[in-house]
Amino acid sequence: MQVYLVGGAVRDKHLGLKVQDRDWVVVGATPQHMESQGFVRVGKDFPVFLHPETKEEYALARTERKTAPGYTGFSFFASPDVTLEDDLRRRDLTINAMAETQDGAVVDPFNGMTDLKNKILRHVSPAFVEDPVRILRIARFAARFHDRGFRIADETRALMRAMVHSGEIDALVPERVWAELDRALAEPTPVAFFETLRDCGALARVIPELDRLWGVPQPEKHHPEIDTGIHVMMVLAQATRLSADPRVRFAALLHDLGKGTTPKEQWPQHIEHEERGVPIVRELCKRLAAPNEYRDLAVLVARYHLHFHRAGELRVTTLLKTLEQLDAFRRPDRFEMFLLACEADARGRPGYENREFPQPGIFRAAHHAAASVEARQFALPGKDGKHIAEALRRARLTAIRAALSRDENADADPD
Repeated sequence: MQVYLVGGAVRDKHLGLKVQDRDWVVVGATPQHMESQGFVRVGKDFPVFLHPETKEEYALARTERKTAPGYTGFSFFASPDVTLEDDLRRRDLTINAMAETQDGAVVDPFNGMTDLKNKILRHVSPAFVEDPVRILRIARFAARFHDRGFRIADETRALMRAMVHSGEIDALVPERVWAELDRALAEPTPVAFFETLRDCGALARVIPELDRLWGVPQPEKHHPEIDTGIHVMMVLAQATRLSADPRVRFAALLHDLGKGTTPKEQWPQHIEHEERGVPIVRELCKRLAAPNEYRDLAVLVARYHLHFHRAGELRVTTLLKTLEQLDAFRRPDRFEMFLLACEADARGRPGYENREFPQPGIFRAAHHAAASVEARQFALPGKDGKHIAEALRRARLTAIRAALSRDENADADPD
């Protein structure tokens, strides 16, 4: 029985990164032997065990064979005769196909260390094309290591395009797409994830609502970048700069989906794209099984991001109504996420990245003023709920007006 540290732990150690999780491969053992040593079996499809003390995963060395389309279409074979090299060969990237002995020696049959030093993401073998999830994983690693200068090998890009062309990508289930997308949003450069998918043609298959934004023009006066797809990537980059929360980044990514349905004869204008975007966001989130908290924030940003941009023009009544529709008084944390996503939208244009924007301050001041008015002061004997609500509303309007020193009669309201 020989035990090796494998995969990401070896890679990250030699990149100088903190090792988050450690995975182990066991060569020369049987399930019965592992269990006799106190390991607890947890793998359903193949033998994976938890260490009795550390609870880290130990998997028996195994091989795999393609039996059907998609990422689940594999049969696995594990026995004491399977070698470490056999096990490493089935992995996706050379930098993930290295192992380390218990005394620290590196086992590197596929030159992963060379690719690590040269900052190249390269597939291990032609079997790469058998699993469509690997397209998403490569894109995610591109998002993780982009700021370190890593690039995808040309021959690996060619295989990714071939997988899309052959239809292998279509075997992906939405839940697996979401799992990789969610992880990519938390990476240092999530823009690289979507650019990689678009480069190989996969984005049009897995998130067509997003892919169709490229080539859709916007008014150059407000959008020097013109192209909506480019704008959305710039917005995602700014959301990444403003917040580490993947929910904020997701909402920023989807905020302009409605522009993809604007009739060409109306270009570059996109009248009512906010409302048109809402059902698209909802349907996309339903298809990918995105969590409700992601969906709800994305819907609010899609619907109200122009209210944010026009904060200085809105009537006090519209400001309060918007706060109510955002559920800002009960969900102040989500309200802050809304503001960050909208600010990313404002900054996601050439020349606007470092400007000062008054809109967040206006919304925060209005929210703080209105939230400081307590409803219980209006709960007097003999007053029903309708009268209490109206009195609270009037008091909140007065508070907002005072906080912003705004003459409502002089306000312009685009709504």
